[in-house]
Amino acid sequence: MALWAALFACSAQAEIPQQARQAQIVILGEQHDNPAHHVRQAEWVAALAPKALVFEMLTPSQGARAAAPWRDQAGLDALIGWSETSWPSFDLYYPIFAAAPAAVVYGAGVPREALRKSLQTPLAAHPQAGRFGLDAPAGPDEQSAREALQAAAHCGALPVEMLPVMVNAQRLRDLELADVTLRALQATGGPVVVITGNGHARPDWGVPALLAKAVPDVSVFALAQGEEGAEVAGSFTLTLDAPAPDRDDPCAAFNQ
Repeated sequence: MALWAALFACSAQAEIPQQARQAQIVILGEQHDNPAHHVRQAEWVAALAPKALVFEMLTPSQGARAAAPWRDQAGLDALIGWSETSWPSFDLYYPIFAAAPAAVVYGAGVPREALRKSLQTPLAAHPQAGRFGLDAPAGPDEQSAREALQAAAHCGALPVEMLPVMVNAQRLRDLELADVTLRALQATGGPVVVITGNGHARPDWGVPALLAKAVPDVSVFALAQGEEGAEVAGSFTLTLDAPAPDRDDPCAAFNQ
């Protein structure tokens, strides 16, 4: 292990509970643009030494390209084309890859066109829906809460009739993350670390809930990362806090 990785692991020792160290799958939530969240993820990855890393931010083809030899940040970026996407700067995410250079990388992001086609049919028609418990609609309380979150995330600019579609898109992404994570566990034996947003990491209805349905005997640990003491909804195994970065108002463009 490189010296910097050893230092990361040492700094995370007191923070990582034994339950996480023993879990077969550890899901590390984040606010995508928060640098402190990604520092913590790199620390945890260095300490946990996973056999596989699953990224929401990568498509399966990008994940496969990450298996090619890479020597540095620029080399890996060139392989996977991160800087050509709309995700935050690769400067934030590269240390996570570097913290476990021997881990097999998996992409669990759904390409835009594939997502669009999938949303043209009922979610229950997906071949994996029954396995993960998505062959039935979300309960009314969950559906209402999910639609409210989608409305807020899009600054109230979405037509009301689009909200159920956006919820289905989120649930499809949950399904893909769960499916890829299980394939990574089967292929490598684990542990597997999943890098994703707090919404997908929610144990009550996100990826952990789907995993519990499909493989109830597999141990899963779900970490949420909050900001400035604000509550992160979702009944996580553990929630840790971090400072919030300076941000422009994300809804400013809609308020002009």
